[in-house]
Amino acid sequence: MIESGLSKPKNKLMMWWDSLTVMSRILAIALVAPLAVLNAWAFANIFAYFRSLLVVVLFASLLSFLLNYPVSWLEKRGLGRTVAAILVFLLALVLLLVAGVTLVPLALSQAQQLVARLPEWFDSAQRQLLGLDQYFESLGWPVNLDGLILQINNRLKEQLQFIAGRILNLTLDVAVFTAAKVLDVLLTVISMFYLLQHGYEVWDSLVGWLPDQVQQPFSRTVSRSFQNYFIGQIIVSSCVAFGLVSIFLVLKIPFGLLFGLIVGLMALVPFGCSAGIILVTFLTALRDIGGAAQVLAVSVVVQQIVENGIAPKVLGSVTGLNPFWVFIAILTGARVGGLLGVIIAIPMAVVIKEALETVRSVRKSGIEELEDSTDGSSLLHFLSTDVMESSSETGAISPTLQSESPVT
Repeated sequence: MIESGLSKPKNKLMMWWDSLTVMSRILAIALVAPLAVLNAWAFANIFAYFRSLLVVVLFASLLSFLLNYPVSWLEKRGLGRTVAAILVFLLALVLLLVAGVTLVPLALSQAQQLVARLPEWFDSAQRQLLGLDQYFESLGWPVNLDGLILQINNRLKEQLQFIAGRILNLTLDVAVFTAAKVLDVLLTVISMFYLLQHGYEVWDSLVGWLPDQVQQPFSRTVSRSFQNYFIGQIIVSSCVAFGLVSIFLVLKIPFGLLFGLIVGLMALVPFGCSAGIILVTFLTALRDIGGAAQVLAVSVVVQQIVENGIAPKVLGSVTGLNPFWVFIAILTGARVGGLLGVIIAIPMAVVIKEALETVRSVRKSGIEELEDSTDGSSLLHFLSTDVMESSSETGAISPTLQSESPVT
């Protein structure tokens, strides 16, 4: 009895894997695993060797990608591509210069003042812990915080010395940066301006290496993922920074500008806003527990308003990733590419996820079409054709065909 359905087709690799015994599979894995580790090590060394060049190219590509949207908007208003790119490029430089002249000096000044006042804040924290210890003793609770206070004080002093050393070398680091990295900055600016004008040509040349049927879906997936993520995160981060800085200044929180900018910048990456709130609350708690409570309450309220009110409208369902995989992607990006890796980790993970889902859906739809288009008659026709081909190869003719053939 011939069934009308067909088994799902398997590729040669799966057929070869199914033909192996258990011991053969273990041996194959044992042979492939070291090769995979060696390949990963080789790619890591290649990336480390070309790290500065890759950082310049990736950063310029990211900036040109973000600036491409105002350029496209101006193009739709009748401006030429070159004129629109020049206008957007000059406007971006002006905004960066304004931020560098106004916000950056104030933030650096407050950072230096914070480091200078950290010893006083540590002494204040020690006094607060001693007062808490005395309060526990007055209640008759068997709690002794003397040892904990001593350990915390020593640890905080060590961290203070480390941070102070880094801050004292800030001017030297900036000088070294301007002397050694000026070429990288110029290359980034030039590459960004070139990609603003000819980015589509470069992208088409890269996508052209892919199969024809996946070029358009891949381009749409990459564009949608990077556009939604980066533009959404920039808007959310700006809202968090603006809201916190404004409220901190109204409440006269010490170093309100610096703390608001820290939380806003950390909000550029997932989980960064919560980490920034914890950091700022801890620093404020060294000085005053009441002020720390205010900072925590205000920060949580602003975070919830932005994440539940603004973020869903701006971001929507951007990633579709489980929070666990988001966390893994961030750690992997930090390990591979540092800060830039953290920034592009999530959209890259989204692209990989979308690519895998597309491959799976294409394979599934292909199998379903094959099963739907194959019925009993077509299967009998396929089998009879196969029998005729095999008979012609062996020189034998079936009785049915002999009876139907004319007599010569």
